[in-house]
Amino acid sequence: MAGDPAELGLQWEQAAHDAVLAAALFAHDPSGCGGILVQAHAGSVRTRFIDFLQSRLQAGQPFRKLPLSIQDERLLGGLDLVATLQSGRPVLSRGLLAEAHGGVLLVPMAERLSPALAARLALAMDRGEIAIAREGLLATTPAAFGLVLLDERVEEDEHAPASLCDRLAFHVDLREMPLSLLEEAIAIFQQSQGCNDGPPNIPGRCPALPSSTDPLTAALCATALALGIDSLRAVIFAHRIAALACSWRAADAISQEDVALAARLVLSPRATVLPSLEEPPSEAPPAESSQSDSEMEQASQDPQQLQALEEVVLQAAKAAIPAGLLKQLFIDPNRQGRGGSGKSGALKQGGLRGRPIGSKPGLPRGGARLSLMDTLRAAAPWQRVRRRGQVASASSSQSAASSALLIRSEDFRVKRFKERSETTTIFVVDASGSSALHRLAEAKGAVELLLADCYVRRDQVAVIAFRNQQAEIILSPTRSLVRAKRSLSGLPGGGGTPLAKAIQMSQCLAEAVKRRGGTPMVVMLTDGKANISLDGQPGREQARQDVALAAQRFLRAGVSALVIDTSPQPSEAAQILSEQIRARYLPLPYAGAAAVSQAVKTMV
Repeated sequence: MAGDPAELGLQWEQAAHDAVLAAALFAHDPSGCGGILVQAHAGSVRTRFIDFLQSRLQAGQPFRKLPLSIQDERLLGGLDLVATLQSGRPVLSRGLLAEAHGGVLLVPMAERLSPALAARLALAMDRGEIAIAREGLLATTPAAFGLVLLDERVEEDEHAPASLCDRLAFHVDLREMPLSLLEEAIAIFQQSQGCNDGPPNIPGRCPALPSSTDPLTAALCATALALGIDSLRAVIFAHRIAALACSWRAADAISQEDVALAARLVLSPRATVLPSLEEPPSEAPPAESSQSDSEMEQASQDPQQLQALEEVVLQAAKAAIPAGLLKQLFIDPNRQGRGGSGKSGALKQGGLRGRPIGSKPGLPRGGARLSLMDTLRAAAPWQRVRRRGQVASASSSQSAASSALLIRSEDFRVKRFKERSETTTIFVVDASGSSALHRLAEAKGAVELLLADCYVRRDQVAVIAFRNQQAEIILSPTRSLVRAKRSLSGLPGGGGTPLAKAIQMSQCLAEAVKRRGGTPMVVMLTDGKANISLDGQPGREQARQDVALAAQRFLRAGVSALVIDTSPQPSEAAQILSEQIRARYLPLPYAGAAAVSQAVKTMV
């Protein structure tokens, strides 16, 4: 982060104070504020911030943690199977969202949230309740909670779901904040409140939100427009925070300072463009409406005074934007328009479909299917013992049902399935040299032939091309024949051979496929004659050393590979490469696309 060190220090100090103030305001009204997005990696800074936030909650307020692998029965609630069998009537179990009612729900690794789970959380936040209509039950439970999203992103294109971030009033970035500054900000805040810990003594009454003709509201709307914020929730949250700040001061009306604080805490982190303070046109629209006298007085205020108020609020919001964020806005002004919920954590329904391979103990939840016969077999040997214990303390109603089968929770069995994981074939194409066009034609034909089988085997295909000083993914994993043809048709050939970079990139892509639950397989079409090192410099000796190091890392990743030698005659370099990564070697000096496709099929 470039800039004057003293100025940067002041920015970090202000950011620490704003983070502490946001946590305190959120703890006072979790559901009213929606939540807080905390961008921070696991460490002492994030732990201290969460501890401070939790200390500001009222005694007895729920504080729950959401596992990413949670099932709908635990999240929303449903039929308590064990209690239902014991009582003889349907019993409803409370879900995690209902348990967090009136408190806080903590979500770690928010960038890995699945779209389905994010949608359920967003619906509960909008309604403030959970409607259960399943398994013969129809019930509604309150679920008004505040959400704390812990964004632990590593890559810039990873982020928490936008649908949830838009519903959170505060966005706090602690990724580069020193612990000492955060501790200092907490100490200053506690001294200003006259207490060391515990929730602040804030009056429960909040002033009414200003109407749409209020100059303060106009200033917030103008600030949001100047910062490129197109969400109405941001302005609504800014209204709410200004009212909370006013209530904190025990004042009767929202002041200009309250609105400036709300703009700094709510609007600044959402900025997508740099604000412009150019004066608007001075022409005022004709006043021909039938407003009331009070509204006309508000609307007919001095335009210069209203413009000055908007500039004050805008300057307060602009001052809170860190220098690093301004740089990102220059580079990528459309960053907020990107969708998705992260690169990792794609769904894989293992154990829910496929070939049956028996059963295992467990309750029929989360899509698991009950194995009725295995359940009865597990319960049958215990009937005499259970009935004897039941008769010892049986009532007349129980003895009347003594002929019924007695089943306990430990008797339940669910079906097991052996599911074949999805295979992703990664083609690594050497696009260097004079014969690149011939090799690319073979690779293109092989990809098209494999795509025809992908619909049957549920496989995917990806293509990495390397030439000159770089390697790039020209086709992400897909089954689309149109995308494959389009990506390969315009690929140029010629230049050096950065083989080490190609091996590294294929390893990274293969590991990403593994994280999604798939099975990667790498097919390298190359002659193995590397002449570009990892740092992009020409030189065969250094390039061979870099290839050896990259091959060792590739080997530790445990990825199956096939090396197809594209030299006119079998190449020693390609054979050495296949030995380094323990891949199958296949010389194809004059073979066509069908031979490549058949070789890949034998490995699947």
